Order: sequence, then C-alpha cells, then structure tokens
Amino acid sequence: MIWMTVFFFDKALQEIPVDTTLHTVNNGEELMKYLTENEDRLPDVLFLDLSMPRKTGFECLAEIKENEKLKTLTVIMFTTSFTRGIELEDNLKTTLSRMGAQEYIRKPGDFAEYRTVIQDALTRVKEKRVSIKP
Repeated sequence: MIWMTVFFFDKALQEIPVDTTLHTVNNGEELMKYLTENEDRLPDVLFLDLSMPRKTGFECLAEIKENEKLKTLTVIMFTTSFTRGIELEDNLKTTLSRMGAQEYIRKPGDFAEYRTVIQDALTRVKEKRVSIKP
C-alpha cells in the first residue's frame, strides 16, 4: 500500500508546476534516521503521514519539533481518512498545529483533488515563506 501512496504522490508532484525532488522512506524510523543524517540538507517541506509503520507521524512530528536542528522543518501532515466526525478531526488539526505542523491534509480519493490539495499546500507554504522574508 505504501508504494501506491508514493506512486500517486510522485505523479501528482510531476503534474504540479513547482520544481520538486521527491525523497521517500518506508517507515518512521527510516525517516528520523534520514533527517538526523542529513541535518545540513533538510527538505524544504516534509509531507508526513500519520499512519506510518514502526513510528507514527505523531511520534516523528514530536521528535522533529524537539530537535534543535530539525525543529524549523516545514511539516505537512497527511492522513488517508478520518471517519470519527468533524469535531474530532478539528481537534486532531488543532493538536497537530500545536505540535508544530504547518498544514493538515486529508487525502482525497479522487486524483485530481489529491493533486490540488498538494499544490495548494505547497503554495500556502511558499506564500508564508515569502511574507516572512525581510
């Protein structure tokens, strides 16, 4: 299932008019190892799935934001679905934001929507960076 997610994410990035390079890992432990070994070459944006094996997105986000060298990394949280109701999903968004995530995206089932939510998230991140620069 992970390869399908990566395939569609890569395909969506290829169709978005933004220059990107995709690097993937298979689980949360690999992610944290990759980030700590590449602290001097961090990605501009990390799309982090909540439901990763070995270490969840919550655990990785907490570790990233507690690490002095990683805490400025822009993190966009991704989840496949949230079926427990809008109020609980709003609580999840609030919790992730308080933990340091810049965005929260629920992956839509439709590819065109999937591409659009990725593009919109990248656009918001870029706009925030531009507005912060002196």
